[in-house]
Amino acid sequence: MARPIKKGLEYFPFDVGFFSDKKVKILKSRYGADGIVIYQYLLCEIYKENGYFLIVDEDLEYIISDDLNMESNKVKQVLNFLLERSLFDSTLFQSDKVLTSAGIQKRYQEAVKTRASKKAIVVDNYWLLSKEETASYIKVTLFEDKSEINKHKSEINSNLSVEKTHKVKESKVKENKENKSSGYFSDKKLNELFEQYLIMREKKGKPVVGYQLKILIDRLNQVAVNTKEKIEVVSNAIAGDWNTFYPIKRNTKKNTFAAFEKREYDHDALEKQALLNNRKMFDDMKKGKTNEQI
Repeated sequence: MARPIKKGLEYFPFDVGFFSDKKVKILKSRYGADGIVIYQYLLCEIYKENGYFLIVDEDLEYIISDDLNMESNKVKQVLNFLLERSLFDSTLFQSDKVLTSAGIQKRYQEAVKTRASKKAIVVDNYWLLSKEETASYIKVTLFEDKSEINKHKSEINSNLSVEKTHKVKESKVKENKENKSSGYFSDKKLNELFEQYLIMREKKGKPVVGYQLKILIDRLNQVAVNTKEKIEVVSNAIAGDWNTFYPIKRNTKKNTFAAFEKREYDHDALEKQALLNNRKMFDDMKKGKTNEQI
């Protein structure tokens, strides 16, 4: 019986510039040494279990809390910080509860280089690196699926070429029109905004590649219920330079004074009445003083 293929690593490279990283410095400043320890604990779990990712369940926070003798609330706060600062990929975590990052996967493929010299490493899910960034000895099934789709399309186009010339031309014209109107979403404005968001991410050095694209679209569908809301969500993400999409915050507070009836006052009449009241008070005081003298 063949030995099962080991997924995880026995050790992983540790960058000597780890503590020089600005994000790590902020982590230490905010959460002290506990923050560093929790981050390193998670890295060890990622590299140990599957090599480049870790599926998070509801018990993980309590397990880490018990192992490190820390409060579970602190573990949760540190994890949120690591996601917000992109030390872990927040989009993949929100959609699939998976911890990983492009940096982790780059270190993983370097660590398995020797192992892969005997047999290529097959990667099934949650791969964030583009085809250009992926080493030749890493076989990503997601890339292969795309190749099969492209191959299938080529075969269809080849079959179409045997038809009559005028039919081929009509088909190509129709196909071009469909390609222009198609995209990620059926709504033209939403599709254009989404493409602008992808361009923004690419300029930031955080392009949306591979499995991330599907996750990002699923995330948008989760936080917005209709096209109008989706357009607003994507617009907010572009304006805020965000790495993912967030629900629209609505102001639900009601004006507590709105329930009171608005009143109109005759200020001249009120002022006149106040003067009469003061005069009467003054007269009463004089009468009181005269009675005391008598």
